[in-house]
Amino acid sequence: MKKSVKTRKVSGVESIEPAITPLADSPVIPRTSKVPPIGAPRLDIPQGLWTKCPKCSELLYDKYLDDNLKVCMHCAYHFPYSARERINSLVETCSFEEMDADLRSVDILSFSGPSSYPEKLQQHEKATNLRDAIITGVGKIGEYRVALGVMDFKFLGGSMGSVVGEKITRLVEEATDRSLPVIIFSASGGARMYEGVFSLMQMAKTSAALAFHSQANLPFISVLTDPTTGGVTASFASLGDVILAEPHAMIGFAGPRVIRDTTHADLPPGFQTSEFLMQHGFVDLIVDRTDMKRTLVSLLGFMSAPKASFFETQDFNAP
Repeated sequence: MKKSVKTRKVSGVESIEPAITPLADSPVIPRTSKVPPIGAPRLDIPQGLWTKCPKCSELLYDKYLDDNLKVCMHCAYHFPYSARERINSLVETCSFEEMDADLRSVDILSFSGPSSYPEKLQQHEKATNLRDAIITGVGKIGEYRVALGVMDFKFLGGSMGSVVGEKITRLVEEATDRSLPVIIFSASGGARMYEGVFSLMQMAKTSAALAFHSQANLPFISVLTDPTTGGVTASFASLGDVILAEPHAMIGFAGPRVIRDTTHADLPPGFQTSEFLMQHGFVDLIVDRTDMKRTLVSLLGFMSAPKASFFETQDFNAP
């Protein structure tokens, strides 16, 4: 059987090529495309190994990011940090003794909504493996034993309810009894609405405990992280003898929109950031997370040193 052929003339040269439609007995070789379908990943990279920085868009290897305390190596962006991670980065190995780990919130107001308060608590306990929005205990930072409290924003936005207030109060009272300095890392959206006025009472309770601690001439270092707002800022977080903050942390009481609508004034650039508050005297020092432990050790060494009395520092024999 003859194959169908056609003649094509190119630049004066006749060439013979097969017909476009092959005959029935001609083998058909399917063409395979090397272009991946839409939505398919270009590279076969295992999930959970890389993180994209939301500030500089660099792709960061998770192991290196964890080793750098979740601070971007390119732009120093501070990723959210859990309470457990922060404690592990600060205290000496096996020196932390957790306090009041079994305290749980109760639905004293029988709060009703799309989800009940007990359901919310159960969901966040399962997601974070925490009982509430703060971990408290006693441990060693460097050579100094301290009472340490660390809030976790992932648990109901770090909101301060009865359990958070009670744990902070017990921590401060324990520190007062044992003559220990107190360090509290704040990360909160404010008072917990599910507990109403009971959450607002924690502002006075924690502040009173810190007042007794101060009367005993014991130091309190408050560290503000992103974000620290609402009743937490209006109570214990702003009562530190020294107030530290992480870079570019949002710190304030009410949100910018509420303040703008109340004052009917334009807010200054960088309002409610740690840099702005340091310029205006509210924050004493902005400390990178990678330098936090070294800074705390230096402050503890200065604040825990025995202070000479007024009469010991005066030379009454001088002319």
